[in-house]
Amino acid sequence: MYSYLNPGPTPSAANPATAKLMRRVRRSGTKPELALRSALHRKGLRFVVDRSPPGTDRRRRVDILLRGARIALFVDGCFWHSCPVHGQLPQSNRKWWRLKLRGIALRDRDTDARLAKAGWLVVRVWEHEDLAEAAQRVFELVAMRTARSAVDPTHAGS
Repeated sequence: MYSYLNPGPTPSAANPATAKLMRRVRRSGTKPELALRSALHRKGLRFVVDRSPPGTDRRRRVDILLRGARIALFVDGCFWHSCPVHGQLPQSNRKWWRLKLRGIALRDRDTDARLAKAGWLVVRVWEHEDLAEAAQRVFELVAMRTARSAVDPTHAGS
């Protein structure tokens, strides 16, 4: 059985059409991600995109990285990341999809733990969320984290 915690061969798609569709899915620069980046930029925040945070596994990349505040921001799609509100299992080849989506969820939790261990605050935003509100939450987190490190140098980079 394939698992991101116990890697084995990645299960391949059941049919060529599904495989082709999956290859076309964007890893970065999705519409919700672009909208959130725009909202963050309007708030004066500067960031880098699609990067591996310093001190972490180079294979794990973050959608939006706020380096000074050490915030790793992900914009999760409802389907691929199994949103509890909108995530649905496809009707065909359910066993394969269940395995695939469970593996993605396990990888997400593992990524969160690795980033936290390296001193990064992980923020995940669902694609269906109000992105202006999400940008405001991130703005407030940046303000809190940068103020804390300015007041207490022992918290620098935490």
